[in-house]
Amino acid sequence: MSVKATAKGVRISPRKVQVVAALVRGRSVDDALTILSHTPRRSALAVKKVIASAKANATHNHGYKSEGLQLVQITVTNGPSLKRYRPAARGRALRFKRNSSHISVLIEGEKRPAAKPKAEALPNKAKESK
Repeated sequence: MSVKATAKGVRISPRKVQVVAALVRGRSVDDALTILSHTPRRSALAVKKVIASAKANATHNHGYKSEGLQLVQITVTNGPSLKRYRPAARGRALRFKRNSSHISVLIEGEKRPAAKPKAEALPNKAKESK
């Protein structure tokens, strides 16, 4: 089973985020976080946050071991665009878009063994002694 994390509406163009996502695609989670912490691009921080969130989801919510996690899939899609205007010559206004992206990450790993339930021998002995 895969664990998913998504960041929606990140205010960076999808084309710029896809370059950084290609750097870490198919690697282990720890390697990806190391690479992204040394990548000098603005979109590296957003991708790093999503991968860290997926790692936290896997370890805390789904019971995976934190050291053997692998990036299965990382996708970057278009988010909503903000339409804006820029002043131009002769009193005109030219339209432009401020693009945003959706970043989603799937990771897989090895499950931790389930904890054994504690025996309730202590309360039974206390009742017998009374």
